[in-house]
Amino acid sequence: MSNTPYHLSHTLKLRHIIMIAIGSAIGTGLFFGAGKSIKLAGPSILLAYLIGGIIMYIVIRALGEMTVHEPNVGSFSYYAYKYVGNYLGFISGWNYWFNYIIVCMLELTATTMFLDYWLHIPHWITSLIALVIFAIINLSSVKLFGEFEFWFAGIKVFVIIALIILGVYLIANPHQTHSSVNNLWQNNGFFANGIKGFLLSFVVVVFSFGGTELVCITAGEAENPKKNIPIAINGIILRILLFYILTLAIIMCLYPWNQINSNLSPFVDVFAKIGIPRAANVMNIVAITAALSSLNSGIYGTARMLYNLSKQGNAPKVFANLSKKGSPKTAIQFSILCIFITVILNYLYPEEVFMVLLSVATAAAVINWLIILLTQIKFRRVIALSKITYRIPFYPLSSILAIIFFILVIVVMTQMDSMRMAIYILPLWLLILSLGYILRKKTNGS
Repeated sequence: MSNTPYHLSHTLKLRHIIMIAIGSAIGTGLFFGAGKSIKLAGPSILLAYLIGGIIMYIVIRALGEMTVHEPNVGSFSYYAYKYVGNYLGFISGWNYWFNYIIVCMLELTATTMFLDYWLHIPHWITSLIALVIFAIINLSSVKLFGEFEFWFAGIKVFVIIALIILGVYLIANPHQTHSSVNNLWQNNGFFANGIKGFLLSFVVVVFSFGGTELVCITAGEAENPKKNIPIAINGIILRILLFYILTLAIIMCLYPWNQINSNLSPFVDVFAKIGIPRAANVMNIVAITAALSSLNSGIYGTARMLYNLSKQGNAPKVFANLSKKGSPKTAIQFSILCIFITVILNYLYPEEVFMVLLSVATAAAVINWLIILLTQIKFRRVIALSKITYRIPFYPLSSILAIIFFILVIVVMTQMDSMRMAIYILPLWLLILSLGYILRKKTNGS
């Protein structure tokens, strides 16, 4: 139990939840990782994002089933704890916390890399300043967090729509930029790097969708979760089509995909190369806001998971402490302290830290999503179908298909030098968690 008489705030409105869903899923994965995924797959990256988007929709619909049935800030960790058992609840909660600590580190690092486009401030300084600012925002109140995320995500949405309109105009008037739809297939074809490149791109695609599940974590602090969560989830497919597939298609039409610099945001690089530097500067600003928005939502998600673990008895009781405004202040403070490690990493290893963090975050996210799918299958066996008002389509085929997909992603990661280390780290991390669970059982006697 919490040591304070306060309760979680329920002040997140529908507009907050929708923008949090957008903000958490559109960050570094799109604005920076897209360049690396284009290099791997060529134009077939569009198909990879479509397939990955459908799989992620299945995952969030599976989680949505349980969330609408019983909204809880602990989300899938709570459901794993309730429907599968204490062990999986413990593992999933701590793994999600760890995953988002890494994601927050990644978004901070990405912010410093985006700033390098204009000026070269030591990465550790900019990451420290950004972390302090967002620590203050998250410690203030849930409502302030929601408002901040609403406007940050709103900037992304507005600029991406403007990018689409500008891109369509430029493609329709190729005499200005020599843009062409033919760029999608004339440089070695649609599957330019073969099936292998297509499959390898799924690893970056999966990372890009990380954070989509955060929409269900907001249920514990939403005004009307049984109504608002389905509305937010149902829009995911449209957002994937608009923000990922359409924007990347336009980028590759504007400029040959094989000449895009994978070490820069493709949105910035392409507009600079076609002679529109103002658009490149605007896109870099948006890339920074996208990374900071994901950082903001990441701090929110990781602190709520730690709070829930404490309420379950799977973390020290102190993490269940709430502020007067209903924020889990101790959980936020501890999570931020862990995220601070990235400031040190950016001081010691500014060049190598990004890909290491990306690989670990991707592997941890895949574990989270597999747990969601397995928990939902158990949930279906326990809860009568008549009591489930929001159901995943084509169950159980859809859930089984998603599980197979994520197993394939893990196999593909073993074939990539930059990702292989995460495959070694993750079993060690799961072993540490298992030992922690055994210790907890001995300490609590349950």
